[in-house]
Amino acid sequence: MEFTGLYSASLQNDKLSLFDSPMERYLKAKQSVQHFTVTQLGLAIFSNESSNKYVVHSYNFFLFPSTWGVTDVEFTLSASSIQFLSHYGFDYNKFLKDGIPYMNEAQEKILHQYLLEGSRKVSSALDRDALKKAIDEVTCWIAAAEEEETMILQDLSGYQVLEVQLVLRHALRNVWTQPLGIKKVMVKKVSPQRRRLLENSPDDCCQKELILRSARGFTNLFQILVQAKKPLVGHNMLMDLMHLHDKFYKPLPESYEEFKGNIHNLFPVLIDTKTVTKSIWKKCQFPLRSSLLEVYAVLCSSNLNPKDSMCPKIALASECSRYAEKKSPHEAGYDAFLCGSVLLKSAHLLLCTSTDGALEADPCFPQYLSVLAEYLNKVNFIRGGVSSINFSGEDVPCHHPPLLVVHVRGWPGLNERQIYQEFKALCRFDVRRLSKNQFLLLSNKFKQVRLVLRDYKHHPHLRVSVYGHWRHSPGVNCLLQVSGVVALWSVLAFVLGGATCCLF
Repeated sequence: MEFTGLYSASLQNDKLSLFDSPMERYLKAKQSVQHFTVTQLGLAIFSNESSNKYVVHSYNFFLFPSTWGVTDVEFTLSASSIQFLSHYGFDYNKFLKDGIPYMNEAQEKILHQYLLEGSRKVSSALDRDALKKAIDEVTCWIAAAEEEETMILQDLSGYQVLEVQLVLRHALRNVWTQPLGIKKVMVKKVSPQRRRLLENSPDDCCQKELILRSARGFTNLFQILVQAKKPLVGHNMLMDLMHLHDKFYKPLPESYEEFKGNIHNLFPVLIDTKTVTKSIWKKCQFPLRSSLLEVYAVLCSSNLNPKDSMCPKIALASECSRYAEKKSPHEAGYDAFLCGSVLLKSAHLLLCTSTDGALEADPCFPQYLSVLAEYLNKVNFIRGGVSSINFSGEDVPCHHPPLLVVHVRGWPGLNERQIYQEFKALCRFDVRRLSKNQFLLLSNKFKQVRLVLRDYKHHPHLRVSVYGHWRHSPGVNCLLQVSGVVALWSVLAFVLGGATCCLF
């Protein structure tokens, strides 16, 4: 999937941090998902045709939020994201002019109510102008027209074809309308009796259910995918899943656990190729690569993946053959093809490793799923408190290097940014304030922790040590201080009370 942006710079505390718990990261990402929209979605369907051969049908969908009726979605554009996609040849005209509409359940409910009330309010100024022009043309024509005579309205686009028909039918009881292709509407003068007969026709495109289906657009396909319950494969797919939920299902909930439960109900089997390839790097001495295209190139060329007759054979369908001839990175349909290919090749490599290469027959997809079992429903988590989000169970915390605490002496007014800059030249730490003069440092590299402890041993203003909960926690320190005060008053009360007794 491609978006108009990933993380909003305007949002407070939106930066990803090693300190982030899955819930904190979800709430950060939720704000960005609500600010940006989906520009393009890729879908690659892998069909196991025969033996170990897979035929791929890859599709590219340009999407644009539904603007039917009163629906008018606002979204943000990130300059860097627009520049990035433009560099890879993204067609913004297709996105803006020909994007397929979509809506979630909350938006559909509003539209359904709008249709039940018979409202004719139009949100777009462009649509209002088109409607006014069409009504003027029909009004001038119908006065002199004979029954069964027709005229054609041209140069309509998108929802104008439906909106023109609904407005004309509502305003004029002696006309009937019918779409001609995607940009024209035929208007016919009819008798009231003939009009009633036509209104009851099951083929009338202006029936409320057909209007809703048209307005749902891509959401119809999303619902088919949900019903199919096939494994859903992605690469670094957390943001993809959040957008799928928000744009095609329901607005993202406040609860992280509710989000996880909803996604698991929609797609019971998730496979993140980022999670899988990270494991291959550790188990099979696989060259570590970050981008999907780089991972695919390594799997296609590496000696780790044997070139034998049992390797999965992946062939693109004839209508998708351009992806075999030319690389198209960051085109959603091509990325979807890469994702499925990386999954099959990674699974084959893992299967060969687990059997020491002693495969007796062509592997089938259930065998691949079996060897991938430990990665199912575990979606990669970038720089945070867990390595992956488990959509079918509890999240397991990461094993980070020891947490460090920096105590500042004789350097007033120091903030998190300044602490980060101080250590930046030596290593990369995430910083969080602990108290007025103390900061926490967290890294994912043990070597960096050792370097800082060594090099800042005799620093005049910064004392760095390994964090200890009982020693450094503000909560524990506060409790100890309160306990000390209570104990002191108890001793005083005892001493003074004893002295009083002695006087009498």
